[in-house]
Amino acid sequence: MTDEFLNNLVDKIRASDKRSIAKALTIIENESEGNEKLLKGLYKFTGKAHRIGITGPPGAGKSTVTNGLLKLMNEKGLKTGVIAVDPTSPFTGGALLGDRIRMQDSGLLENVFIRSMATRGSLGGLCKNVVEACDVLDASGKDFIIIETVGVGQSELDIAQTADTTLVILVPESGDSVQAMKAGLMEIADIFVLNKSDRDGADAVAATIKNIIHLKPPTPDNWIIDVLKSTASKNIGIEELFEKILEHKSHLMKSGYLKTKRQQQLKKKITELLTNKLTVSFWGEDKKKYLNDNLELISEKKTDPYTFVEGMLDKK
Repeated sequence: MTDEFLNNLVDKIRASDKRSIAKALTIIENESEGNEKLLKGLYKFTGKAHRIGITGPPGAGKSTVTNGLLKLMNEKGLKTGVIAVDPTSPFTGGALLGDRIRMQDSGLLENVFIRSMATRGSLGGLCKNVVEACDVLDASGKDFIIIETVGVGQSELDIAQTADTTLVILVPESGDSVQAMKAGLMEIADIFVLNKSDRDGADAVAATIKNIIHLKPPTPDNWIIDVLKSTASKNIGIEELFEKILEHKSHLMKSGYLKTKRQQQLKKKITELLTNKLTVSFWGEDKKKYLNDNLELISEKKTDPYTFVEGMLDKK
């Protein structure tokens, strides 16, 4: 992949060319040759888009809420990108595209770009390259980027370290307050959305969530977490939700916490980049052979894994 090709691709992405954005996302997701050069070229054009994470248990209506927000943002003339993280196909390794099917009418809108990405074995609800994918959409001039997670429940805290505003979507059937707290979702929300609130028990569940919020310590930026009710399938509550997202964005900027949050995200990203590069550079053929040669000794308890690792680190 030549420098001329990559520079041309960067220019087209900045011009919001959908085909070029799709090509760049494929390069990044597959970690193809030139992906780092591409990301280096795009990095200085990132940081303007507000990133919204949407998470919650399966069946809560995350895609329906996302679809409603996309249509509303489009009506307001805003440019939006979506990374919909789907489960991995056991046959192809690709995304199963469930969210794309539910949002296909929004995907045809001029200012909307939707991409499904596979989790590829990630346990945190996000796929490995989702931050880089968001950088591509950010550099293409999007005002908002929505990251919709796979909805795995208890291990889905990655989203809070990736998004600027995190929405947790629940439904009246989500269970009692203890089960909700067990899911870990109560800790990461900037805004709770009780979807399908036309069902029985919605008011009681909303009151329970509010009581749990009051028991929590204040957030680092003193944001007051709210519980909104919606029926996204009927487009009820979507306008109020978008206003609350804008309110949270404004609060982050005024309090200065947006800068702090972005630096925390950057620190996490750099740590992961370093970890990946160190892992690749460490595991040369000689190290792999040394491990295989010593597995028998370790399994027979003639040495232990801890002593072996210490020796491996000292080995040049």
